[in-house]
Amino acid sequence: MAAVSSGSDTGDHRGRHPPERRLLLLGGAHSGKTSTANTILGDEVFDAGTETTHSNVGQTEIYGRRVTVVDTPPWAIPVDPEDDDDDDDDDDAENNDDAGAESDSPPQPPPSLDSEGPCMGAILCPPGPHAILLVVSVAQPFTETQRRAAEEQLGALGGGTWRYSMVLFTGVDKLPKGVFIEEHIANTGEALQWLVERCGSRYHAFDNTRKDSEDNTQVPELMEKVEEMITDNQGWYFEVNELILLEEEQARRALEEERMRMEEHARQREQMIGGPPRELRVLLLGWKGVGKSSVGNCILGRRFFESGQETELCLRRQALVSGRRVTIVDTPGWDWFSVRRTPKRIRQESQRGAALLRPGPHTLLLVLPVVSSLTARKRRTLLAHIETLFGDSACLHTMVLFSCGDWLGRTPIEEHIMRGGRELQRLLEFCGNYYHVLDSKTPGKDRSVSVLLDKIEEMIRENGDKAFLPIQTEWLSEESSYSSDNTEPEDDCRGCQLQ
Repeated sequence: MAAVSSGSDTGDHRGRHPPERRLLLLGGAHSGKTSTANTILGDEVFDAGTETTHSNVGQTEIYGRRVTVVDTPPWAIPVDPEDDDDDDDDDDAENNDDAGAESDSPPQPPPSLDSEGPCMGAILCPPGPHAILLVVSVAQPFTETQRRAAEEQLGALGGGTWRYSMVLFTGVDKLPKGVFIEEHIANTGEALQWLVERCGSRYHAFDNTRKDSEDNTQVPELMEKVEEMITDNQGWYFEVNELILLEEEQARRALEEERMRMEEHARQREQMIGGPPRELRVLLLGWKGVGKSSVGNCILGRRFFESGQETELCLRRQALVSGRRVTIVDTPGWDWFSVRRTPKRIRQESQRGAALLRPGPHTLLLVLPVVSSLTARKRRTLLAHIETLFGDSACLHTMVLFSCGDWLGRTPIEEHIMRGGRELQRLLEFCGNYYHVLDSKTPGKDRSVSVLLDKIEEMIRENGDKAFLPIQTEWLSEESSYSSDNTEPEDDCRGCQLQ
């Protein structure tokens, strides 16, 4: 249990009250947390009209004692994939309750990329909070989902938090006339009763509309209950475990790096020569059975290509993905042993696949399963196919796409590359070290698809005035002999399915 005696605030261990009390406010979206913090501080210190994305600190004096109040971002609502449609109706009600428990509010927005966890709030009131106030609006239904959110929020702080916690109800002016908070707790349901009992039956009720009235005694009464809790805890306050703080800081830095990366990609797209391309044109290549069709389905987010059977003819499909128009051509597989063992018809079909992406493919995606070992012969055969069919400049437009990414588990792809040996590393060097890993078992749900498209745009930008691989005349020969009926290489892309 991470707890420290309050006597350390003053160095006096004989039971004197320390000169400061530190309060940490936690709660869900639209619970009235910020309005409550302002009520305690006696002034409009925090902006109650906007979503709180970063923890904020305010201080005041109450009866000669300095009080520090920390307002925090709303806790995240855990997602339960097994919830049925009836539960969804309850969630909708939660997301549309009032922001300060005093007026109607819009639905709950998705969590901000910059949103912080509770540990950041805890370290803003060093050496630790005396009381953790769980703010709950009586105007919102407190469901099992909300209960789990509260439990997870306190769990993120570490063990021993419940003995320092108190439920702080807001919006009591919304209760029906003659209904007291005790009756509300009894009638609301087991989830709220569990929360109150978990806090040692410590709770208090706030009406933030009365904060300016002269007879307002709710703040002094709250502080009296805080003092009683401190006495019960023998003068100890809660201190966050340093390891948890380190993990929180690492998570915060990761979020910041992700935000900066997204901003940088957006800026670079704006600076691309001639602006971003109207579409991203991708040609899928590789030997037989590597999962090219599954990769195409994963990128486009729908089952456009028949996987599980050998591809005989090139097939072109198109969809809107992450705000871009993406056109993909799936091709028949090569032989892994040598170019000569790949039938001439298959080699021609690969070239005609590129011709279906007029004026030329931006990227040749060389699909390679992470479960496959790459020998020297396999590497030479792959490169021979690419250079023989598409020319020496094809390396500028080639990217290795590792399929079956779920097989890696928690192993980083970089570690897999190091274990793959020199031949795999030489293949990546040929491709300018452009590579990506994809889990093709979850089409349309893998966030890494968007990252893949970012890398393709980065490749286009690096290639400058050679943004795509131009179609050669010989690729168009005998095109009608083998191509599928719905893959005519017309500029308007007739026959493609835009989803």
